[in-house]
Amino acid sequence: MESSGARSQRVDRWLFFARITKSRTLAQKLCEAGHVRINRAKAKSGAKPVSIGDVLTISLSSGVRVLRVTDPGERRGPTREARMLYEDVLAQGESEMALPESDGE
Repeated sequence: MESSGARSQRVDRWLFFARITKSRTLAQKLCEAGHVRINRAKAKSGAKPVSIGDVLTISLSSGVRVLRVTDPGERRGPTREARMLYEDVLAQGESEMALPESDGE
């Protein structure tokens, strides 16, 4: 979906394509219930657009996920393809915190 030169996607479709939810209907329900934020603003509808660089905060029963959109996606593909649509911001921060500090020796 092209809009004024910037590639974007509906948030419900993106969540489905990225395999965060099992269906678009579930993605829409997450948005309507206030469990999805786009750049800290609640996405009250699945029709809200997401673009490359947007940060999504998603509250799921398994926990909170913070994802940076790297590609709007074109289809729901295999898991390996879905993982290319985002960077997991929380996992990135945890791995940086887990690195041992060097004492210069």
